[in-house]
Amino acid sequence: HYMFVKLILLTLLETVVTCDGFVQRLSCDTGVISVQSATCGRTSSQICSVGRPPSETSNTQCSIDVPAVFKRCNGLRECELNTQGLAPKDPCFGTYKYYTTNYICIPAETSVTCHGGYSYLKCENGKIQINTANYGRTDKTTCSEGRPSEQLQNTNCYSPNALAPVSKSCNGLKSCEVFATHTVFTDPCFGIYKYLAISYYCSSLVCEHETSALNCDDGTVIRIHSANYGRTDSSTCSTGRPASHILISIYCIILFIECELNTQGLAPKDPCFGTYKYYTTNYICIPAGLDVFYLFLQFQFFIISSSV
Repeated sequence: HYMFVKLILLTLLETVVTCDGFVQRLSCDTGVISVQSATCGRTSSQICSVGRPPSETSNTQCSIDVPAVFKRCNGLRECELNTQGLAPKDPCFGTYKYYTTNYICIPAETSVTCHGGYSYLKCENGKIQINTANYGRTDKTTCSEGRPSEQLQNTNCYSPNALAPVSKSCNGLKSCEVFATHTVFTDPCFGIYKYLAISYYCSSLVCEHETSALNCDDGTVIRIHSANYGRTDSSTCSTGRPASHILISIYCIILFIECELNTQGLAPKDPCFGTYKYYTTNYICIPAGLDVFYLFLQFQFFIISSSV
């Protein structure tokens, strides 16, 4: 049983430890990166200790969260980070630190479009639900052909508002197109040749009072990634509805996990009375048996890893 749990752990949750000053690499063979936690500090005197005096490794009560890892890696298939200066501050001066990142690979479609082109998103089954979007540059190779090196150097280039316009244009549709240009997105790094990188799900989306069916092939079971009830845009499930019924509110959403589902009365409460709502469900199909262990691993990861 222990070996089986360990195998599932390695399958679902990847852990990368990188000594301070070195490059951290995250990658997914299938799907895209979803960072679960990212810290900088020291919780063990053994990790990244070779050649270091005891004074630099003895403090094992040192840890700080690193939001930059989430920002730079979520939604990508591959991500490389120079850890030097990546943490927001030094959590323990004089201690040699390391970076620990836990992530999973979630099934998602990806689209990369060079500046000036159109990004075409499409779902054969379900409706588009944008996961991440960035207009900028995070590596030196993408959209680099024929470009001078000075236009490719800044790989820390992130548009502050890319997610909102892409979500507005595409969420709830079976297909959409987005123009990759600074006239749509804020120019985050003048003089750098940019591209639009998008990751998205093909979600089960159903209007209020309708029925939704979630399906998996034989031998697999449904694993809900996220589910919400409410309204986050004014276009989805809006046909024939008055303007007062499709007002957007940041408070009009309930996250829940509950499969054919009649949506009438499914949510625990009405998050925005008077607004016509819809249900959005993102899910994956995993081998039968892994579902039982998934939640267990989320709570037991550190216990298991410390005993390996």
